[in-house]
Amino acid sequence: MSTLLVLCRFVHFAAVLLLFGAWVFRPLLLGREPFAALDRNLTRLGRWLAGIALATGVCWLLLITASMAGSGAAALDPATLQLVLGKTSFGQVWSWHLLLNGALVVLLTRLGERLAPRLILAALLLATLAPVGHGAMLDGLGGQLLILNQIVHLGCVSLWLGGLLVLLMILRQPDGLPLSSLLRRFSGVGYGLVAGLSLSGLINVRVLTGQLWPTPLLSGFALILLIKVLLVCGMFALALFNRLRIEDCQQHLGTLRRSVLLEWLLGIAAVAAVSLLGTLPPLTA
Repeated sequence: MSTLLVLCRFVHFAAVLLLFGAWVFRPLLLGREPFAALDRNLTRLGRWLAGIALATGVCWLLLITASMAGSGAAALDPATLQLVLGKTSFGQVWSWHLLLNGALVVLLTRLGERLAPRLILAALLLATLAPVGHGAMLDGLGGQLLILNQIVHLGCVSLWLGGLLVLLMILRQPDGLPLSSLLRRFSGVGYGLVAGLSLSGLINVRVLTGQLWPTPLLSGFALILLIKVLLVCGMFALALFNRLRIEDCQQHLGTLRRSVLLEWLLGIAAVAAVSLLGTLPPLTA
């Protein structure tokens, strides 16, 4: 059951992160000017991601219910589900999370072209991931600040991964698009994302473990955290490589596509590591 929970967390996190980040970066990179093929693909992708997020969100609830009750059958018992949703901190947050997800699915079905409502719901959906897992470890003001820091961290991850996805979609049909200016715009935002991601990540580690870095280094929580950091460092390196190749990007379009794709895949792998990390107890000093 723990393996299923990690897989469910991974798919759900990935879907929600990509939704918000892609919708924010579309106007950041291309403004309000319509690009029919790209916008059509983004709308279709958004519907799929919202549907996947809703399905995995329900599965996540069922798996947590079964884990709390100690029985797989309990996950389908209405009374047990009601108890989890109404009497646990996870359930209370998750009730709102699923309602927001359902509203987003309905919105995309009926008003898929309107950006502002989509962004608001996607932002709230992303924010309600913050109090789940390690974000709920502390009470009072400390707990609220940890959740706020987690929202910043998730937002930076979402914008980076979603932005890379939009950039990949643009690179598949670059005709007539000024790639060098698009890449400069992406890089300019990327500096802020790297800073926010690094700072919020360090704060998370310090608060959760009581150390600048958890020990022992090569076991449990610390090992998965190290893998995540190495994956993110790989993303940093590729982003720097792409930044240095902006001037001649049109002449090396194939290399650019592969580099951006690899950077995005490393980010998805880092999300997988985070999905496992959230099920492990942090090591404390």
